[in-house]
Amino acid sequence: MNLEEFREYCLSLGEVEEKLPFAKMPGGDSVLVFYVSGHTFCYCDLNDLRVVVKCPPERIPELLDTAEGVTPPDSHFSVKYWIGIHLPTIHDELLKELVAGSFEIVKGKYAKKKKLRKIEKTLKFIVLLPPPCL
Repeated sequence: MNLEEFREYCLSLGEVEEKLPFAKMPGGDSVLVFYVSGHTFCYCDLNDLRVVVKCPPERIPELLDTAEGVTPPDSHFSVKYWIGIHLPTIHDELLKELVAGSFEIVKGKYAKKKKLRKIEKTLKFIVLLPPPCL
């Protein structure tokens, strides 16, 4: 999959924003970041065609051992939750699976938090209501 196809795939997942948040930092202008619910699910270095995505921790050892194009992430990412991917060497279907999985992990995590906040606000409102007059 080439870079433009990869970008289009990420955007096709729905509710996705793309930004270059590190553009003012040296070398950061080549890091494209994809967000869902305002949180990162994928980093893509446009210069070296490396991608970093979240991954279920139990899958990471198997992927590192068997999947071509899957590597440990850069040093500033937790190896427990993130994997590196070299775009030119990974199979397209595995790439799509891993990116979609990262999207779902992040979307699910923050959708649950948003739902809990909404329930908490509702409960606070109910508690603050005066008792009905009889």
